[in-house]
Amino acid sequence: MPESPRPVVVENAYVVPVAGKEIPSGHVVVEDGLITAVGPGPAPAVPEGAERVDGSGCLATPGLVNTHHHLYQWASQGVTADGTLFEWLVASYRLWARMDAEVVAGAATAGLALSGCTTSSDHHYIFPKGRGDLFEAEIEAARRVGLRFHPCRGSMDRGASRGGLPPDEVVEDVDEILQATDDAIRKFHDPSFGSMLRVAVAPCSPFSVSGELMTRSADLARSHGVRLHTHVAETADEDEHCREQFGVLPVEYLDRLGWLGPDVWLAHCVHLTDKDVRRLAETGTGTAHCPSSNGRLGAGIARVSDLLAAGAPVGLGVDGAASSEMTPLAGEIRMAVLTQRARYGPRALTARQALEMATLGGARCLGREAETGSLEPGKLADVALWRLGGFHAAIDDPVVAFAYGATPPLERLLVGGRTVVDGGELRTVPADQAARAGADAHRRLTTMDHV
Repeated sequence: MPESPRPVVVENAYVVPVAGKEIPSGHVVVEDGLITAVGPGPAPAVPEGAERVDGSGCLATPGLVNTHHHLYQWASQGVTADGTLFEWLVASYRLWARMDAEVVAGAATAGLALSGCTTSSDHHYIFPKGRGDLFEAEIEAARRVGLRFHPCRGSMDRGASRGGLPPDEVVEDVDEILQATDDAIRKFHDPSFGSMLRVAVAPCSPFSVSGELMTRSADLARSHGVRLHTHVAETADEDEHCREQFGVLPVEYLDRLGWLGPDVWLAHCVHLTDKDVRRLAETGTGTAHCPSSNGRLGAGIARVSDLLAAGAPVGLGVDGAASSEMTPLAGEIRMAVLTQRARYGPRALTARQALEMATLGGARCLGREAETGSLEPGKLADVALWRLGGFHAAIDDPVVAFAYGATPPLERLLVGGRTVVDGGELRTVPADQAARAGADAHRRLTTMDHV
């Protein structure tokens, strides 16, 4: 076991616990990887040997939680810049079929660096044969960067010859998928409190996965006590596909397969009926809202305000870098506010609701709300400190300054009390090295021979 990190005391910051009242000038005390105190004014007791951090001019928030990513897509940004989701996917599948473990490692390193996230999920669903262990490659990248990681072992078994969207060359056999997924859970999943690594089971989507794979994947996940994840209701094309293939809309299709529940979170959920909204809320099924990607691909605007009003868990995700072009999760806070208001009016979503989606809402989706997502004593010391001086200082409300404008500089990031970012600089993997790894992954992917 690694040694406990040095205690840290942040003082004089504008503290937003998310689960409690905001503190205009307060402290956060971190010891043995946990938050031990949060309150107004200076810390009443400072642990021996603690590092004292002056948070003047800074906003202290829980570390952000990214509930949906495709890290490998960092290597394929800019593809089909003006296409729909289905057009973009068709153009991308054959490119992604070339990837290997080296591409995934580089893309994941770049995608996880300097994001403001302390926890990130990733949905990886293409596994070309003979290209190394792609799943382990991204896990190792997350370990090096120092983030809490929820890799989702994705899959596709329904190629074009069986009525699916992807070409047959990028899909796998059902039994092969289930064995690989079972192996990944047994090898990597850590259910303990404070775990840095938890695995989820994640068949890709209704248009690329058979009903058999969906039901058997759910059985497998629940036998191990791990969570389930998939894409659903992202586009009007998907609605049409599900009507033609299954005779129902996407959420009803998942419901028939036993795929709604408090152990499930779904990416996108753009095209929902009133019945869908109620059903997601009453089953406790989470939603990963990805506003930049939904806008980039012209998919639409998800009914996030309605989901929140109904009591459904909602988090934020960036989706793949190839459909949101490097937007950090903090940028999705702003996009969530703007898109909801553009559709539903100026009171549809507040800055504070959007920040909660990016923190505690995301933790709920990943089943970790008892551990992270808010600044409370006893929770993991996953803390972000954002510098709001300079141009941001012209806005009196620090949360509005954070959510409405350009993403402020990340001054400090603690993951379980360990420093990952300090003074705006990544301290685990040098930022220039992470950027180079992403660029090299892109060049490797786009220049290597076809499979």
